[in-house]
Amino acid sequence: MPSRSPLSLAALASAAVNGLEPMRTQTLDATADDVDTALIEDNLSRHWVVRAPRTDVAGMRLDAESQLVGTLRSWVPFGLPEAEGVAPLRDGGRALVHRRLPGRAVRPLELLHRPTLAASYGEAIAAIHNLPTHLAEEAGMPVYTAEEYRFRRLAELDRVAATGLTPVRLLTRWEHAVEEVGAWRFVPCVVHGDLAGDNVLAEGEKVTGVMEWSETRVADPADDLAWVSIGATEPAMRPVFAAYTAARREPVDADLVRRARLSGEFAIARWLLHGVHSNDAGIVDDAVQMLADLEAGVGDEPW
Repeated sequence: MPSRSPLSLAALASAAVNGLEPMRTQTLDATADDVDTALIEDNLSRHWVVRAPRTDVAGMRLDAESQLVGTLRSWVPFGLPEAEGVAPLRDGGRALVHRRLPGRAVRPLELLHRPTLAASYGEAIAAIHNLPTHLAEEAGMPVYTAEEYRFRRLAELDRVAATGLTPVRLLTRWEHAVEEVGAWRFVPCVVHGDLAGDNVLAEGEKVTGVMEWSETRVADPADDLAWVSIGATEPAMRPVFAAYTAARREPVDADLVRRARLSGEFAIARWLLHGVHSNDAGIVDDAVQMLADLEAGVGDEPW
């Protein structure tokens, strides 16, 4: 179905929350293509986020996320997008409305000059990974063993290779990485799955909120360190990993950092697959250029 207008999203927000009278509406970029998202300011100067799925699959994903988030408040030291109201959709499913979380998006490069924020970032990720796995299981999120997750990477690599658009040196690098069985002996934990873009918020030197929990799963902890691993310099990463390691209840495996880098590189490959599957030439061109830049950056170094 086509995207909903900001006005229709504002009407959904008003129906979902008693006393919410929209005054200003701004469309927001959603992490998922099948969810319409808007920021609403009401007559009391409160700010709300409304999300409305366009497909049944998106609706089930948002409902699972809402169930999970509703159980996490006492487990994590930061704010969560807890739904304060829902509104039924004409074609089935429901829109969810939550308060806008305070803070601004954390950028990887700023961690180099802000070690206290870097430590808070690492502690926030550790708090997610310390969550009991049954919370994700009971919310219907995917659960993988380490071996299952390695095979998932292998299947993903086959799909990327089939596009014919990825540099051979990168494919060889990734193949060696996934076939090194000993590097995939990790203890699966709760993983947020999308700690990128605007999903980690901070005020001052402290992480204050984590958004978008629809990709949560029990899987490889390296995935949540991927974005900052590939986006920040090595000196910026040291306080992140130090704080993360100190705050984890489970021992951190020796290959975590290497898999985090690999996961960050794979994110570009997944962007390529998204462009190919959606027949979006702009996304494909963007991903191809990113892969070329990545190839130039890694050269012939082993993963």
